[in-house]
Amino acid sequence: MYASENADEGQVSALFEYATEGIILTNEKGEIILINPAALKLFDYEKEELLNMPIETLIPGRFHHAHLQDRDAFNRQPANRTMGHGRNLFAKTKSGREFPVEVSLSYYRQQDALFVIAFIIDITQRKESEQRMLDQRAQLEKITADMRKLNAELEMKVEQRTRILQEALKELEKSQREVSEALNKEKELSEIKSRFVSMASHEFRTPLSTVLSSAALISRYTKEDEQDKRDKHIKRIKDSVKHLNELLEDFLSLGKLDEGRIKAETCTFNVKEFLEEVIDEMKSMLKEGQSIDQQYTGANEFDTDKRLLKNILINLLGNAIKFSAEGAVISLVIQEQNDHLLLSVKDEGVGISEEDQQHLFSSFFRGKNAVNIEGTGLGLHIVRRYVDLLKGSIQLESKLNSGTTVSVRLPLLSV
Repeated sequence: MYASENADEGQVSALFEYATEGIILTNEKGEIILINPAALKLFDYEKEELLNMPIETLIPGRFHHAHLQDRDAFNRQPANRTMGHGRNLFAKTKSGREFPVEVSLSYYRQQDALFVIAFIIDITQRKESEQRMLDQRAQLEKITADMRKLNAELEMKVEQRTRILQEALKELEKSQREVSEALNKEKELSEIKSRFVSMASHEFRTPLSTVLSSAALISRYTKEDEQDKRDKHIKRIKDSVKHLNELLEDFLSLGKLDEGRIKAETCTFNVKEFLEEVIDEMKSMLKEGQSIDQQYTGANEFDTDKRLLKNILINLLGNAIKFSAEGAVISLVIQEQNDHLLLSVKDEGVGISEEDQQHLFSSFFRGKNAVNIEGTGLGLHIVRRYVDLLKGSIQLESKLNSGTTVSVRLPLLSV
């Protein structure tokens, strides 16, 4: 720790000789009176060059005027400020090189004098990682948009689609490597990104591989009496593309939610007829022997966003079907009660451990016992976001190998 001659023992004790963060102590005039070795290394100065110098020495010139105003305001009403404080801050080394920083301020008074302590961190690598992540996200969104556009033309242009999907797979694998590299440098985002990489690698590769292999085999069946074989592979392609669409819809729904582009649009509708439509739509997803036991009580009509409610039910019923064995019964119970709609979906599936339950509504999270079952890990996260838009609440109860029950409570909304 280096100090000017007028620094007393109380000031010296405020700095730590071996701190890894840059630490600078200034008086109310903004003059540097204490500075630790980490800060000297960060700004590439010798101690004698900075002691008693204005703190603006370490700030790019274009920010001096604003900083003087901020410093005066801080002196009038000093308050501790956490790192960053929502600002893009820059510092300057002795050679004039600028770099982004996070600065945390605290203060103390001694003998009626105000002293300000600044903790400084160089966040250059973090900013670079954030920019790479934005670039990668834009690239993935572009790939997703291309795939959705090509889906409409698949039946007429199978060969063309196959070539493009091959290129898309290469780009996706390239993006996966780039994301993996970014994970090593961005600790704060490592968990959620690693979940995404694992999910994307498995969930996209499988249907794409099916499309490629079936498309290649179709060209071998040229005889008229081999139409059944062609139909078989065309069905495999359609099923795989349908699965890809479901994955893409999850990603697009999450993106729209994050951007605030999904709003609740209330209407009055017949709940019984609505449920029959949803159940009929879900029948095609049922495994052999599975069934949906539906119970409804209450008034025939209800006011909420019918589209969002349908998405909630399809997600919850889809999960129940997916995680339950053949022959299982999925229970759907809905009650209209005291201007609220209460619904629960109960399955007889694999269940969820207590350890995993606390993370289930997070994006890209999948339980340890569900890694071999198709899914993005976004379903329950999106359901919770939809429930929030409808001003409702959601609860989950589950035990391993004993099934899961998800309950949703929605209030009556004004049309």
